[in-house]
Parts: sequence; C-alpha cells; structure tokens
Amino acid sequence: MSQDASFKPSLSLLDATMIVAGSMIGSGIFLVSAEIARSVGSAGWFTVMWVLAGIVTMIAAVSYGELSGMFPRAGGQYVYLREAYNPFVAFLFGWTQFSVIQTGTIAAVAVAFAKFTAYLIPSFSEQHILWDAGFIKVSAAQIVAIISIVLLTYINTRGIRNGKVIQTVFTLAKLLSLFGLIIFGFLIGAKHEVWNANWQNAWTAHSLQQVNGETVTTLLTGMAFLGAVAVSMKGSLFSSDAWNNVTFIAAEIKNPQKNIGRSLFLGTLIVTIIYVSANLMYLAVLPMNEIAFAANDRVGVAAAEQIFGNSGSLIIAVMIMISTFGCNNGLTLAGARIYYTMAQDGLFFKQAAELNRFSVPAKGLWIQCIWASLLCLSGRYGDLLALVIFGVLIFYVLTILGIFILRKKQPDAPRPYKAFGYPVLPMLYIIVAVSLALLLLIFEANYTLPGLGIILLGIPLYYIGRRK
Repeated sequence: MSQDASFKPSLSLLDATMIVAGSMIGSGIFLVSAEIARSVGSAGWFTVMWVLAGIVTMIAAVSYGELSGMFPRAGGQYVYLREAYNPFVAFLFGWTQFSVIQTGTIAAVAVAFAKFTAYLIPSFSEQHILWDAGFIKVSAAQIVAIISIVLLTYINTRGIRNGKVIQTVFTLAKLLSLFGLIIFGFLIGAKHEVWNANWQNAWTAHSLQQVNGETVTTLLTGMAFLGAVAVSMKGSLFSSDAWNNVTFIAAEIKNPQKNIGRSLFLGTLIVTIIYVSANLMYLAVLPMNEIAFAANDRVGVAAAEQIFGNSGSLIIAVMIMISTFGCNNGLTLAGARIYYTMAQDGLFFKQAAELNRFSVPAKGLWIQCIWASLLCLSGRYGDLLALVIFGVLIFYVLTILGIFILRKKQPDAPRPYKAFGYPVLPMLYIIVAVSLALLLLIFEANYTLPGLGIILLGIPLYYIGRRK
C-alpha cells in the first residue's frame, strides 16, 4: 500500500495554482522595493532586478515539474532530494524547513498581518506591550500573530477542503486587489514628469543613502555593483519564494503528474506579471527617492496615498491583511506534509506521521504551529529568515541538479512532464543561483555564515535520529 494511500486527492489545477500564487504573495511586494531602490538607484536596474527574479523563479518552477511528475508524493522537494541523493541530504532540507524556513516565514508573515491590522485597530500595535519580563517583551501584535497562526492551523486540521476554500478565496481576492492597485496607479496616480525623471540615466547604477536629510549617491562599478545586485536579488527572489510549497501536498492533488507542473508554471507566471507591473507602477507614481526612502520601507502605502489620498494607507492595510492571511494559509497547509514524510522515514516526531479522521497530519500541523508561535515571541523571525537565504538557494540548486542525477540513475522512470529547456535552462538556473549564493557569502556574511550553521546543526541531529 502506498504511504500516501490515506491522503485524499481533492485539489484541482485551480486550487494548486492558487496555492502557488497565494504562498508567493505575502507583504514583500509592498516593502522590498525600497531596499532595491537604495541598492541600485536607477529605474532600469530596479526593473531588471524584478524581471530577473521572475525569470529565475519560473525556470526553477518549470524544472520542478519533471520531479513532481516522477514523484507525486507528500513531502515534494524532500522526496526529490531523498531519491536523487540520500536520506541525509533530504533530512538537512527538512530540518532547515522546520527550524527556520517554513516556520520562520509563517511567523514573519503573521507579524506582518498583525502590524497592518493595527492600522485598523491601533490597540493591536507593536508599541502596545502587554507583558514585559525584562528579557522578553510581548506586544499585542505578537499575540494577534499567534492567534492567526493557531486559527489557520485549527482550520487546516479539519481537512484539506477548508484550507482549499480559504486559499482560493483569499488568493483570488489579493490578485484582483493587486491588479486593481496597478490599474488605478497607472490611470490616476501616474505622472509623466515623475516617470520621465525616473528613467533619465536609467542604466547608471548608484547606491542611495540619506545623510542629514540629504540624499547621497555613490556610483556603482565592478564588485560594488555585483554586491548591489546580490542584495537586490535577495529581496526580489524571496518575495517570489514559497512556490515550491505546492510540491509538499502532491498526494492531495488530482492528476498530480500533470497538474503540479502546470500549477507551478501558471502560478509563477501570474506572480511575475503582477510583481513587474506593480514596480513599473511605483516608478510612474513615486520619484526614485520616495521609493528608496518610503517610511518604514512601506512603498505600497506611499504609492496608495498618491493614488487614493489619505484613504490609501487603509486600502493597503486591508490588502496586506488579505494577502498575508492567505499566504500563511498556504504555508501552514503545505509545511506539515514534509514533517509527515520525514516521520514516515523515522526522522521526525513519530506523531507527525499520523493522519486524523479528516485525512490530514494534524499533529504535524500543531507541532509546526507551536514552533512558529515561539518564533513570533522571539522577535527574531526577520533575522532568522535572513540567515536561511543562503541555505534556500543551496537546496534549490541541489534539487535542480537532482534532475541531471535522476536522468542518469533512473533513465527509464516515467516522466509525464520533462524539464522545459533541459539541459540549458536548469543549468542556467544553477549558475545564477550559485553565483548569487557566493555573492551573498561575500557581501552578507553576517547572515549567510550563521545560516550555514543552522543547516550544519542538522548533521548531529540526523545521526541521533538514525540511532534512535
């Protein structure tokens, strides 16, 4: 009997596409553009950072289509790594997902949800401290974040159908509202003089800094330019991350051999179009300086206030609440399927391998919920996410390299869907991702080295788990 026999395939192509798009779009598109504008300082390079992130993400997504067709099982990427390499490499991926990537993202997205809820209900803000024990402070925003995680976890323990409905409704709502923001931005908020000023010297890259209220520009050449590209791509790529979550729930998708590959392509294409369009809209509405130095990096709020006046910040707050809630539903739903397969392999808490009467790994969901909630309280979730950026790239590279390995190891295995552009596009992704990882190692070592440490911490844990 298959390990996934008790999972119920009930997700259509639309549902799977909504999980891809919904998990990708959180709050990054409203915030990350500020750091990119400060890093590269010109409209041309600013736009290229988003286009390049979209192309790289889509190459990775369509490459995963081959693996998802070969192994349409719960756990997705964990299974691909196990089959291409060994259980040890797969465990390091699963450990990093549980310790930081999946749970840290859930925590960060939940806190973003709470922050923007405070626009509507000020008593929910981060400044409203409910408990101060000296070494730890608990704010109203953290409690709201934890409540949202608990609520989504509970809903998803009641069956995949509940999670599916929330995902589809919230993702469609945020896609429509983002398209609306982009269209109104170009129709109402765009100014010719702003657009023309931004596109003067569009290909002269320079960093922007504010010193005593004045903007200081520094021309970027050579390694300094490559460093700026690395920092910018870090932001744009990880605003586009989590597309791989749909692979974790493969056992619950109808016709997974075909539909996972299709949903990966459609979801990443939709999000890439939205992200590039939104950033072109920012350039039509806001001078580059105002994008770079938007208050608290809230570029989306600054643009919406130009478009809709004073009500703009409230409109964006509601949009981000919808966006982050839907995003976290997808992350919550998908994450527990990795721990389910790890537990089946004897590499995670045994209880996580059990399905409840609704055919979902409820105990795995609650274990994920507890750890993500603790990360909310730590207040360090943003730092944790920065730590794993290097690790995320490494696991994507290893997975796509796995396509080449499996073509040699299992040449006769059924491949209902073959990696688009193989071997050129998958190899191009590997070269770009490895180059970016090396640049991050040079220019962001304070994040990448501890991130590598978190991954390496999985080595003794693996051998302890095997011995038990």
